[in-house]
Amino acid sequence: MKHDGQQHLLIVDDDSTLLMVLARAMVRRGFTVDTALCGEQALQLCRQTPPSHISLDLKLSQETGLLLIPQLKALAPHSRIVMLTAYASIATAVDAIKLGAHQYLCKPADADQLLAAFGDDEAGMLKVSEAQQPTSAKRLEWELISQTLQKNAGNVSASARELGMHRRTLQRKLLKHPVKV
Repeated sequence: MKHDGQQHLLIVDDDSTLLMVLARAMVRRGFTVDTALCGEQALQLCRQTPPSHISLDLKLSQETGLLLIPQLKALAPHSRIVMLTAYASIATAVDAIKLGAHQYLCKPADADQLLAAFGDDEAGMLKVSEAQQPTSAKRLEWELISQTLQKNAGNVSASARELGMHRRTLQRKLLKHPVKV
Protein backbone atom coordinates (compact mmCIF):
# COMPACT_ATOMS: atom_id res chain seq x y z
CA MET A 1 0.00 0.00 0.00
CA LYS A 2 1.09 3.57 -0.60
CA HIS A 3 2.61 5.48 2.29
CA ASP A 4 2.78 9.26 2.42
CA GLY A 5 5.67 10.53 0.33
CA GLN A 6 6.44 7.12 -1.18
CA GLN A 7 5.85 6.10 -4.75
CA HIS A 8 4.05 2.84 -5.38
CA LEU A 9 5.45 0.32 -7.89
CA LEU A 10 3.69 -2.72 -9.32
CA ILE A 11 6.04 -5.32 -10.82
CA VAL A 12 4.41 -7.86 -13.16
CA ASP A 13 6.61 -10.78 -14.23
CA ASP A 14 6.20 -14.57 -14.33
CA ASP A 15 9.77 -15.05 -13.02
CA SER A 16 9.38 -15.21 -9.23
CA THR A 17 13.13 -14.82 -8.62
CA LEU A 18 13.28 -11.62 -10.69
CA LEU A 19 10.19 -10.34 -8.86
CA MET A 20 11.80 -10.89 -5.47
CA VAL A 21 15.18 -9.35 -6.42
CA LEU A 22 13.69 -6.33 -8.22
CA ALA A 23 11.12 -5.72 -5.46
CA ARG A 24 13.82 -5.75 -2.78
CA ALA A 25 16.00 -3.35 -4.79
CA MET A 26 13.12 -0.94 -5.42
CA VAL A 27 12.08 -0.93 -1.73
CA ARG A 28 15.66 0.13 -0.92
CA ARG A 29 15.17 3.01 -3.38
CA GLY A 30 12.10 4.29 -1.53
CA PHE A 31 9.20 2.58 -3.32
CA THR A 32 6.37 0.59 -1.83
CA VAL A 33 6.13 -2.49 -4.03
CA ASP A 34 3.45 -4.97 -5.04
CA THR A 35 4.28 -7.97 -7.23
CA ALA A 36 2.15 -10.06 -9.57
CA LEU A 37 2.97 -13.27 -11.43
CA CYS A 38 0.11 -12.93 -13.95
CA GLY A 39 -2.16 -10.36 -15.55
CA GLU A 40 -5.22 -11.20 -13.45
CA GLN A 41 -3.26 -10.69 -10.23
CA ALA A 42 -1.80 -7.43 -11.58
CA LEU A 43 -5.25 -6.04 -12.44
CA GLN A 44 -6.57 -7.01 -9.00
CA LEU A 45 -3.66 -5.25 -7.24
CA CYS A 46 -4.06 -2.22 -9.53
CA ARG A 47 -7.76 -1.98 -8.56
CA GLN A 48 -6.90 -2.10 -4.85
CA THR A 49 -4.10 0.46 -4.96
CA PRO A 50 -3.41 2.21 -8.27
CA PRO A 51 0.39 2.35 -8.62
CA SER A 52 2.39 5.37 -9.73
CA HIS A 53 4.82 3.09 -11.62
CA ILE A 54 4.41 -0.31 -13.31
CA SER A 55 7.14 -2.66 -14.54
CA LEU A 56 5.47 -5.07 -16.97
CA ASP A 57 7.01 -8.14 -18.61
CA LEU A 58 6.19 -8.60 -22.30
CA LYS A 59 5.89 -12.40 -22.23
CA LEU A 60 4.01 -13.72 -19.24
CA SER A 61 3.45 -17.47 -18.96
CA GLN A 62 -0.05 -17.54 -20.48
CA GLU A 63 -0.45 -14.02 -21.90
CA THR A 64 1.29 -11.03 -23.41
CA GLY A 65 1.95 -7.91 -21.40
CA LEU A 66 0.93 -5.82 -24.42
CA LEU A 67 -2.72 -6.73 -23.84
CA LEU A 68 -2.46 -5.62 -20.21
CA ILE A 69 -1.25 -2.08 -20.95
CA PRO A 70 -4.68 -0.58 -21.83
CA GLN A 71 -6.33 -2.33 -18.88
CA LEU A 72 -3.67 -1.13 -16.44
CA LYS A 73 -3.83 2.41 -17.87
CA ALA A 74 -7.63 2.38 -17.40
CA LEU A 75 -7.22 1.46 -13.73
CA ALA A 76 -4.22 3.74 -13.08
CA PRO A 77 -4.28 6.44 -15.80
CA HIS A 78 -1.40 8.47 -14.34
CA SER A 79 0.96 5.52 -13.86
CA ARG A 80 4.19 5.20 -15.83
CA ILE A 81 4.56 1.79 -17.44
CA VAL A 82 7.91 0.35 -18.46
CA MET A 83 7.71 -2.75 -20.66
CA LEU A 84 10.50 -5.16 -19.72
CA THR A 85 11.44 -7.97 -22.10
CA ALA A 86 14.13 -10.46 -23.02
CA TYR A 87 12.59 -10.68 -26.50
CA ALA A 88 13.04 -7.14 -27.75
CA SER A 89 11.97 -6.10 -31.22
CA ILE A 90 11.14 -2.81 -32.85
CA ALA A 91 7.60 -4.04 -33.58
CA THR A 92 6.78 -4.79 -29.94
CA ALA A 93 8.52 -1.61 -28.75
CA VAL A 94 6.38 0.51 -31.07
CA ASP A 95 3.22 -1.37 -30.04
CA ALA A 96 4.02 -0.95 -26.34
CA ILE A 97 4.55 2.81 -26.71
CA LYS A 98 1.40 3.19 -28.84
CA LEU A 99 -0.63 1.34 -26.21
CA GLY A 100 0.58 3.67 -23.47
CA ALA A 101 3.88 2.36 -22.12
CA HIS A 102 6.28 5.11 -21.08
CA GLN A 103 9.41 3.17 -22.03
CA TYR A 104 10.61 -0.21 -23.34
CA LEU A 105 13.58 -1.86 -21.63
CA CYS A 106 15.53 -4.99 -22.57
CA LYS A 107 16.37 -7.61 -19.95
CA PRO A 108 18.57 -8.08 -18.13
CA ALA A 109 17.92 -4.71 -16.51
CA ASP A 110 18.77 -3.68 -12.98
CA ALA A 111 16.85 -1.41 -10.62
CA ASP A 112 18.84 1.69 -11.63
CA GLN A 113 18.06 1.12 -15.30
CA LEU A 114 14.39 0.66 -14.43
CA LEU A 115 14.42 3.91 -12.44
CA ALA A 116 16.03 5.72 -15.37
CA ALA A 117 13.36 4.31 -17.71
CA PHE A 118 10.67 5.81 -15.48
CA GLY A 119 12.35 9.24 -15.82
CA ASP A 120 10.62 12.32 -17.22
CA ASP A 121 12.96 13.05 -20.12
CA GLU A 122 11.38 12.54 -23.54
CA ALA A 123 8.19 11.21 -21.90
CA GLY A 124 6.76 8.28 -23.79
CA MET A 125 9.38 8.32 -26.52
CA LEU A 126 11.93 5.68 -27.38
CA LYS A 127 15.45 6.98 -26.97
CA VAL A 128 17.59 6.46 -30.04
CA SER A 129 21.19 7.52 -30.06
CA GLU A 130 22.24 9.55 -33.09
CA ALA A 131 25.60 7.79 -33.03
CA GLN A 132 23.95 4.37 -33.15
CA GLN A 133 25.62 1.78 -35.34
CA PRO A 134 23.68 0.36 -38.29
CA THR A 135 21.46 -2.60 -37.45
CA SER A 136 23.01 -5.96 -38.34
CA ALA A 137 21.38 -8.32 -40.84
CA LYS A 138 20.80 -10.90 -38.09
CA ARG A 139 19.05 -8.29 -35.95
CA LEU A 140 16.85 -7.25 -38.88
CA GLU A 141 15.95 -10.91 -39.44
CA TRP A 142 15.04 -11.28 -35.76
CA GLU A 143 12.84 -8.18 -35.91
CA LEU A 144 11.08 -9.42 -39.07
CA ILE A 145 10.44 -12.78 -37.41
CA SER A 146 9.09 -11.07 -34.28
CA GLN A 147 6.86 -8.79 -36.31
CA THR A 148 5.52 -11.68 -38.41
CA LEU A 149 4.87 -13.81 -35.32
CA GLN A 150 3.02 -10.95 -33.70
CA LYS A 151 0.94 -10.39 -36.86
CA ASN A 152 0.04 -14.11 -36.87
CA ALA A 153 -0.84 -14.14 -33.14
CA GLY A 154 2.11 -16.38 -32.30
CA ASN A 155 1.23 -19.07 -34.88
CA VAL A 156 4.61 -20.51 -35.87
CA SER A 157 3.32 -22.46 -38.90
CA ALA A 158 1.54 -19.44 -40.41
CA SER A 159 4.56 -17.24 -39.72
CA ALA A 160 6.94 -19.75 -41.33
CA ARG A 161 4.76 -19.87 -44.46
CA GLU A 162 4.68 -16.08 -44.64
CA LEU A 163 8.45 -15.85 -44.16
CA GLY A 164 9.08 -18.57 -46.76
CA MET A 165 10.94 -20.88 -44.41
CA HIS A 166 10.37 -24.34 -42.99
CA ARG A 167 8.49 -24.40 -39.67
CA ARG A 168 11.33 -26.27 -37.93
CA THR A 169 13.86 -23.69 -39.12
CA LEU A 170 11.73 -20.95 -37.61
CA GLN A 171 11.36 -22.92 -34.37
CA ARG A 172 15.16 -23.29 -34.12
CA LYS A 173 15.62 -19.56 -34.67
CA LEU A 174 13.07 -18.81 -31.95
CA LEU A 175 14.94 -20.97 -29.44
CA LYS A 176 17.96 -18.69 -29.76
CA HIS A 177 18.21 -15.51 -27.73
CA PRO A 178 17.42 -12.24 -29.50
CA VAL A 179 20.30 -10.84 -31.49
CA LYS A 180 22.01 -7.74 -30.09
CA VAL A 181 21.59 -4.51 -32.04
